[in-house]
Amino acid sequence: MQPETLVRDHTVYACVMGSRAFGLATDTSDTDRRGVFLAPTPLFWRFEKPPTHVEGPGDEQFSWELERFCELALRGNPNILECLHSPLVEHLDDTGRELLSLRDAFLSRRAHDTFTRYALGQRRKLDAGVRTTGAPRWKHAMHLLRLLMTARDLLRTGELRIDVGDQREPLLAVKRGEVPWTGVEAWMARLGAETERALERTPLPPEPDHARVADFLFRVRRDSALQTDAYDEVVQGVVRGGSVRQG
Repeated sequence: MQPETLVRDHTVYACVMGSRAFGLATDTSDTDRRGVFLAPTPLFWRFEKPPTHVEGPGDEQFSWELERFCELALRGNPNILECLHSPLVEHLDDTGRELLSLRDAFLSRRAHDTFTRYALGQRRKLDAGVRTTGAPRWKHAMHLLRLLMTARDLLRTGELRIDVGDQREPLLAVKRGEVPWTGVEAWMARLGAETERALERTPLPPEPDHARVADFLFRVRRDSALQTDAYDEVVQGVVRGGSVRQG
C-alpha cells in the first residue's frame, strides 16, 4: 500500500496547524495541515511495515500513523500535543473522536520538560542569528514567545489552549520587528519565570495515563484486524509480491 493511500483512505483525524490555528495568521500565511492515519492491522504482519509518518501528498501536509502519534504524545512532544488541540479540525471519524476524547490522558508534568527543552533549542538559534547578523529572525521570536505562553498556561490550568487570543497584536508586533530585541528578551525571561512558578502548583498529574491510551490502541488494532477488507488487502498484496509457499 502506497503511503499516499494510507493518508487518503485511512486518516482518522486531520486539522490545520501553524499560524492559522494559533490565531496569528496574516494574508501571506501558509496553511499547514497535520493528520493521523490508522494503518490496517494486517499490514503489520508483513516484513515491510507501514510507515510511521507520511509527508504529503498535499503541500504543507504531514501525517503520523496512530501508534507513533500516541507514543510522541505520551512523551509530551509539543508539536503533537498542540496538534491534538487545534481549533481547526478538517476531518474526524469515530476513531479520531475517541483519540480527541483522550486528550487529557496525554497531558502531564512532562510537558514542562519537553516544552522547555524545545524553547531552549529555539532560543539558541535566535541568539546565533543575533550574533551573526545583529538581529534575530523575528517570526521565530514571535513563535517562541507563543510557545512559552502556551507552556505557562498549560501548567497553570491543566488545559492546553493554542489560540493566542488577545496576545495576537503584541505578538505580531514582534514578528514585524517593532519590539526591540532587549524587550523581547525581557518578555521571554518573564514568561520563563512564570512557567517555573506555575510548575510548583500545576494541577497536571506527574505522568500521562498510559493505560487508557494503551487500551484505546489495542482496541483499534483489534477492530482493524477483524475487518475482512483490511485482511484481504494484505493477502492480495502478498500474492502480488510473490507466490505463497505451502507445506
